[in-house]
Amino acid sequence: MKPFLRKIILFTLPFVVLAWPVDILLSNILRKSNAYPGELEVMNAIYEKKAACQLAVYGSSRAWVQIDPDILEDSLQLTAYNFGMDGHNFWLQYFRHSELVKYNGRPEVIVLSVDVFSLEKRKDLYKPEQFLPWMLWNDDIRKFTCSYKGFNTADYYIPLIRYAGRTGALNDCIKTVFKGNSKTPYRHNGFAAFDREWNDDLAKAMKSASHYTVRLDSSSIALMKRFILECSQNKTELIFICTPQYAAGQEYISNRTEVMNLFRDMALENNIPFLDYSADELCNHQELFYNSNHLNRKGSAIFSSKLAHDLKAVLAE
Repeated sequence: MKPFLRKIILFTLPFVVLAWPVDILLSNILRKSNAYPGELEVMNAIYEKKAACQLAVYGSSRAWVQIDPDILEDSLQLTAYNFGMDGHNFWLQYFRHSELVKYNGRPEVIVLSVDVFSLEKRKDLYKPEQFLPWMLWNDDIRKFTCSYKGFNTADYYIPLIRYAGRTGALNDCIKTVFKGNSKTPYRHNGFAAFDREWNDDLAKAMKSASHYTVRLDSSSIALMKRFILECSQNKTELIFICTPQYAAGQEYISNRTEVMNLFRDMALENNIPFLDYSADELCNHQELFYNSNHLNRKGSAIFSSKLAHDLKAVLAE
């Protein structure tokens, strides 16, 4: 038995020894990619301590494609960065917040973009590859991602294991090696706008089902309440906003009023300013959107200027 075990150890030892440096190599290459889309750039800025700012914008894609931090910065005279996270609700938005504070310090003002999906937690981990470069032995990432379908326990602790089967990430590494890094970042200070025309996403959704009912996640609600208390204790100015959504898209959500009332109650109970643009004139102009939830480049510029004006009034109070 002992000779057999010795042979197994001698056979596997080279793989174990090589796994760690290969893991470092792949992670270093992947984090240079601007894929997923631009999420790696934002996390690079956080972990490299280049994301410190006075005003931080949090939220989902409705934050990062609609709120231009440069416009806010010019108007408010506060350094600004957009930390909007594609495809995820407040659960992982808070993870990004905690990493920002840990490595860059606490912003003076946080503008939190809330919408009907902010407190609905998906089962799968959207674009899990974005976590690969930093997740090995990272308890913060493990704590906030382990409740999703996407990774198993070994992925967080054994080098290289998490890259197995991740053909998309490995292909991105190969492209980066042979083609080099993109000279143009995907996002600028976390923001990216798109010159897109209206698509048929809403029509497809309405054809598939007459309406959509949001399923509120109790753990996400509890986390948001904890976040509100944290901001209060640290004297961080917290402001809720609801960005414009195309009017017909609002009607498609059957319990939209219930969800938005939850945010209004939170804001009222905690004396949080709430700038709600659900009924803004922008919501009636389809040409300013590329789907029911996202403004295009022209729309985001108009909205960002309007938001900057309103934030100036709130911060002056």
